[in-house]
Amino acid sequence: MALSSYAFGSEVGLRLLLSPATSNVIVRTACTAVGVGFPVYATFKSIEQKDHADQEQWLVYWTVYGCFSVAEIFSDKLLSWVPFYHHAKFIILVWLQIPNNYGARHLFMRYLRPLFLKHQSMLDRFVDGTRNEMSNFIVSHQGEIQAVKQTLQKLLTANVMGSPKNSEKIETHGNGDADISGKDKGKSTPPDGDKNPQTAQISRRPDDEPEWIDVFREDT
Repeated sequence: MALSSYAFGSEVGLRLLLSPATSNVIVRTACTAVGVGFPVYATFKSIEQKDHADQEQWLVYWTVYGCFSVAEIFSDKLLSWVPFYHHAKFIILVWLQIPNNYGARHLFMRYLRPLFLKHQSMLDRFVDGTRNEMSNFIVSHQGEIQAVKQTLQKLLTANVMGSPKNSEKIETHGNGDADISGKDKGKSTPPDGDKNPQTAQISRRPDDEPEWIDVFREDT
């Protein structure tokens, strides 16, 4: 019963998602969840479980998805005018991950693998050259990179210290110090009617003071 209810709810949700009246924002969010969110977690599980077959499956998927994303970047202006493009993209992303057909492996074996094997030497030179250029750039600009790093650390530290929570803590400690200092001042400050601090201290004699102090007061 629970399984049939879940299947019914999934079917209704899928129909609402693929409905032409559905907003593009909702469909784009669904594409991100299906195309990136679920595969990321599935890849994490395959790594933790050390399932090599599952790891190979998701490596193939990420290869196909990466090529799809690169093609989408260059054709975004054109594809944005295609009606229901995001609905079609959602269907394609689901098809790439279906275990029975597994569209990602189909596209990889039929199109991408022959293409990569054909241009493998050229791609290797391009990748190696890019890596070398990046390494040389980092080595030659090591000082500037360290300066930028230190500047970012200082900015982050300043933002943390200047956050509202820290400001409230500082104000709280400051008010506490002021109250304490005020109490101390109240204890050490003589009353207005008594200008002499010594007289003020003598007037507040404890009960266990010797009687000769009264004599000393009369003499003075």
